[in-house]
Amino acid sequence: MTWVVVSLIVLIALAGLIAWPVLRETALPRMDAGARREAEGDFAELSQGVTHYQWIGPLRGPVAVCVHGMTTPSFVWRGLARGLAGWGYRVLIYDLYGRGYSDRPRGAQDRAFFLTQLDDLLAHEGIEDDITLFGYSMGGAIATAFAARAPDRVRRLILLAPAGMGLQLDRATRIIRDVPGLGDWLMLAAYPRQFRRGTDAERDLPSSVTGIVDRQQAELTYRGFVPSVLSSLRGILSEDFEPDHRALRKGNVPVIAIWGRDDDVVPLTAMGKLTEWSRHARQDVIDGAGHGLPYTHTAEVLAALRGTLTDD
Repeated sequence: MTWVVVSLIVLIALAGLIAWPVLRETALPRMDAGARREAEGDFAELSQGVTHYQWIGPLRGPVAVCVHGMTTPSFVWRGLARGLAGWGYRVLIYDLYGRGYSDRPRGAQDRAFFLTQLDDLLAHEGIEDDITLFGYSMGGAIATAFAARAPDRVRRLILLAPAGMGLQLDRATRIIRDVPGLGDWLMLAAYPRQFRRGTDAERDLPSSVTGIVDRQQAELTYRGFVPSVLSSLRGILSEDFEPDHRALRKGNVPVIAIWGRDDDVVPLTAMGKLTEWSRHARQDVIDGAGHGLPYTHTAEVLAALRGTLTDD
């Protein structure tokens, strides 16, 4: 075998290795009507695409709107939503674009992108004001941006392990975020395995959401999920929310933030930053809880909110 043939074989192998993550992503099925047949709830054709949503609770009562995080769709709220419904709340949960049963539109997933989806959905459902707005993780950043822009529409803002206080990224993640091209390839190549490993580590934790790990990992089986995570990392999760929190303080919007003491995604040090930006915010810490506190410590989260939400 000549060196020319060997070189060709090596080049073909390298090309295949480089192309494989992209080919694997493009070979995944799209989120379409067939995939949505098993979904509970309803669908709205909004300005940026189809959004999956569901109402939980009585037909009448105060409205709670829940915004989920970067990787776990609206099912993350099911345990908390049942508790809120028991207090008489009408709870609206929905899948952010790129997750769950919602569409995967391309483009920057910045605050404008996510606020347009929320604006469109609230208009579709005829919800105008007096909202108790929940935000978990990345959803905390989205909810904060919404409440700061329209404080007259929000009765109170409840943040669970909220993002928006700055990111603590390792070197590899910074490269993925900051280097177009190479970062996109690394995300497609490495993130699915990392995501499975991280979620598998939670299999033995209690959960108010049945089968949550398998449901989280099922996100990887549809085209667009991994690119959406990267787009959010480069978009809304890289934005500065200090002005928003200071605006909430000036607008007299009540803010409650609940943190997990053992959270290694949004560490407890963020609590001090929120105190600096918004001294009126009420903050609680749940011992033994990590980043998954909405579903691993549902009862404790509800207990922390009981007095406030049952007095309405």
